[in-house]
Formats: sequence, C-alpha cells, structure tokens
Amino acid sequence: MRSVRVGLGLGLELGSGLAAGLGLGLAAAAVVLAALALGLGLSLPACVVGVLVGLTAVGLLVRGLSRRGVGRLPPADRVTLLRTALVAGVAAMVADSFVRPVDVGVFVPIVAVALALDAVDGRVARRTGSASALGARFDMEIDALLILTLSVYAGGLVGYWVLMIGAARYLLLGATRLVPWLGAPTPPRYWAKVVAAVQGIVLTVVASDLLPRPVAATLAAIAFGLLVESFAHQVRWLVSRHGRPVVASRPELAGAGRGV
Repeated sequence: MRSVRVGLGLGLELGSGLAAGLGLGLAAAAVVLAALALGLGLSLPACVVGVLVGLTAVGLLVRGLSRRGVGRLPPADRVTLLRTALVAGVAAMVADSFVRPVDVGVFVPIVAVALALDAVDGRVARRTGSASALGARFDMEIDALLILTLSVYAGGLVGYWVLMIGAARYLLLGATRLVPWLGAPTPPRYWAKVVAAVQGIVLTVVASDLLPRPVAATLAAIAFGLLVESFAHQVRWLVSRHGRPVVASRPELAGAGRGV
C-alpha cells in the first residue's frame, strides 16, 4: 500500500486510504470556515481559532490511528470528521462573538446539525462493523469540545459559571493524572448518555437566546446538576473498587468518545 508522510510535527507514515480520508476531513473544515468567513465576515483571529481546532482534532486522530496501524479511515470516523469540521466552525463563531454579535440564525443550525450527527456515527459504526475504542474515544472528544465551546458562548449570556459544564470532562481528565484509577473503564450507563445529550440541547437553547435569561440560566443550572450527578456516580463506582487491581485507561487522544 502506498504510504503518505504526514507533517505538522507528527512524523507519521499513513496508508494512502487513511491519508485520503483525513484529507477529506481537513477539506470539510476548510469549506465550513471559508463559507463562514465569506458569508459572515468572520475576523482573522476567529478563523485562526477554527483552523487550530480542526488541525488539532485531526492531528490527534491521525496519531491514534497510526499507533494502531489502521490503514483506512472507518466509515463512522468519516462522519465524526464531518462533525469536527462543524465544531471548528462553531469555535470560530464563538471566538468572533467577543468582538461582535453572533448571527444566531446561522450559529444554532450548525450546532444542531453537529449534535444530530452524534447519533449518526454510532449507527454507522454498528451497521458497518467498524466500531472501535479509538473511534468511540474520538467521538467523545469531539462531543466534549463542542460542549466546551457552547459553554463559552452561553457564559456570555447567563454567566460564566456555565463554563463548569464544558470544563467538567477536562477536570476529570486532569484528575486522572493525579489519581490514575479515576481513568479506569466503567460499566456502560444509558443515563450518562442522556445527560450528555441534555447538556448539548440545553446549551443550544441558551445560545438561541429565545428564552428570558433567568429561565435560560435555570435550565443551564439543572443541566449542570444532572452532569454533576452523572460524574459523581462514575467516581463513586470507581472509589468502591479502589484498592482492587483496576487497570487505568491510556487515552490515545487528549481531550473527551461516545457518551459521558
């Protein structure tokens, strides 16, 4: 199989099929950012933020796939890369919101599509038999990045305490550096997936600014309460098994896979 050298400091040799798939992901991000820049007149710093988000996400996926010797980008990961392109656009618009108002009529639909596609990549993975731990982790990281970006924007509307919603995943990851067993696998929990979906939906509603600010803030507080409960349940389960031979997970990607 013909290989392609990947730069950007990664120093990796990728199969041509994988390189083509990742190239499509970068191209999708470029198209989204170019459309927003031309259509909305995004500032240069905002575009730079979007580019950095896209490059970082794709670069981390490249590293993870290369380490596992994957020669072709799985179908589900192609969908997640499309979501990555949309998240890069969302990040650019949020960065631009610090200098001028966001066009909510564009912002909210892009976020809604990015959230909706979260249900698509999982189905594609199951139907094509291409589900993998790495793909699930990449999906989770993109979810977390979108939630973090939305919480930054929502913070400007109802208070920056909302950043705790976006930061929760990363705080837990940081805690695993000090207490490795906090990164150990936990049993699947459907409620955790529901809570994760609620965060995105509530933050999108807040971002739409259609509700009175006190009502929006109350909804965000409820969503945050559910998130705290979900993380607390996970930590309690791990604490109950602390002292047993638990093997901590070693993430291929830095950041947040499918579910909370």
